[in-house]
Amino acid sequence: MKNDNRSFDMLEEFKYLGTNSTNQNSIQQEIKSRLKSGNASYHLVQNILSFSLLIKNLKIKIFRTIILSVVLYGRETWPLTLREECRLRVLENRVLRRIFGPKRGENGEWRRLHYEELNDLYCLPNKVWLIKSKMRWAGHVVHI
Repeated sequence: MKNDNRSFDMLEEFKYLGTNSTNQNSIQQEIKSRLKSGNASYHLVQNILSFSLLIKNLKIKIFRTIILSVVLYGRETWPLTLREECRLRVLENRVLRRIFGPKRGENGEWRRLHYEELNDLYCLPNKVWLIKSKMRWAGHVVHI
């Protein structure tokens, strides 16, 4: 591209403020990139999250500030498909299972916590619901 006798290279993709920008503006690619970054963040702190001497509230704060802030940056513009919703829930459940640990069943054997049990222990809004509510709010602002 030329402008005032200067030439500029045309980029297919670049990262600005942590968000990938492409000519096609693929939201699915952005969500996939965010989930990949969230998984990397999770693997960096997974030993801290399973450390038994830390209280659960501190572990949840670590989860929310380190992992969720990376994953959910720019979420206001995401139209989620069922696949992305599922991927976000899988990441969230994996981290919450690490934080809350296993549970002893009725027969005395250890088992991992089910989705409903994790939601009861976590007591915070579901991240997929949070993203969708922000989308509705953003859409409302645009329509006004």
